[in-house]
Amino acid sequence: MSKRDYYEVLGVNRDASEEEIKKSYRKLAMKYHPDRNPDNAKAEAQFKEAKEAYEMLSDADKRAAYDRYGHAGVDPSQGAGPGGPGFGGMGGGFADAFGDIFGDLFGGGRGRQGGVYRGADLRYNLEISLEEAARGTETQIRIPTMETCGTCKGSGARPGTSPTTCGTCGGQGQVRMQQGFFSIQQTCPACHGSGKTIAHPCPECSGAGRTKRYKTLAVKIPAGIDHGDRVRLAGEGEHGMAGGPPGDLYVVVQVRPHPVFERDGADLHCEMPISFGAAALGGEIEIPTLDGHAKLKIPAETQTGQVFRLRGKGIKALRGSGYGDLLCHVMVETPVKLTEAQKELLRQLEASTGSSPTHSPRAKTFMDKVRSFFNPA
Repeated sequence: MSKRDYYEVLGVNRDASEEEIKKSYRKLAMKYHPDRNPDNAKAEAQFKEAKEAYEMLSDADKRAAYDRYGHAGVDPSQGAGPGGPGFGGMGGGFADAFGDIFGDLFGGGRGRQGGVYRGADLRYNLEISLEEAARGTETQIRIPTMETCGTCKGSGARPGTSPTTCGTCGGQGQVRMQQGFFSIQQTCPACHGSGKTIAHPCPECSGAGRTKRYKTLAVKIPAGIDHGDRVRLAGEGEHGMAGGPPGDLYVVVQVRPHPVFERDGADLHCEMPISFGAAALGGEIEIPTLDGHAKLKIPAETQTGQVFRLRGKGIKALRGSGYGDLLCHVMVETPVKLTEAQKELLRQLEASTGSSPTHSPRAKTFMDKVRSFFNPA
């Protein structure tokens, strides 16, 4: 039986990055892992197939040979050997990807190296106005975070004492256990992966090594930022466990709705009401912009819904030097609360124009469409 294309097996494109290949493989391996599918020969076969594809495509030399010659460019006879594509091989690439999978399946912690954990990333929702998004701004935010305990310096032990090596895992932070065909490594249940046990916890942090604090940070918002964009503050997340590096803080921007403008990328839209007389006779009107007011010439016989573009009156592009446009949507207003004299003038106007197509071109077009609908040729 011929083998399937390795890229097809992993469900990635041929130009996929190493990270995309690894991510796809981990997803498949978790789905078809034999321990999750006991006595399921089909799942086991799919697991083997995904593993072989990953070990070929995660190796730069093997991938280059496969891309050039296909399956003929790799030697299947090494499938059972160390590092080969067979199920029994445990090459470095496989161990790197599969170690994370074992952690996800059987309780291993992520972000841990020798009992040291990277701090969690944090998210902060920042609401700003459209003007601030357009021009950029700098503001201060106050956030809660977990910081290294000042009393125990992150060790978790009472001052004058020290953590001791875990007797269950010997300080490794992980223990091995047999899971059917596999020997699986998982987080030590006694020390929870730290490799240390604390007989006398710190009274300040109760042995956690971290305490809750509030800190104030200055955040610079670039001009042109849009709703949902993020600003990353590296190292401003939570402090890591046992002296681990801190995570990052992501400030997610939320732009408040504006009473006049609606944003579409770098462009702005607004509705501009004009009088019946101005629409019919034309004239010049004043319209708002983010930078003040601007003059707009309205030609005679302007119809409601017409759009006028003011170039460069929109928002600065976040990436680039150009500006968007302001699109003004004209809305012709029907006069209200008329006096009897005004009503009489309108009656005279209506009588003089009547239903003439010269004065009402849209009405003529509409009626032509109606007649065509009810009397098709």
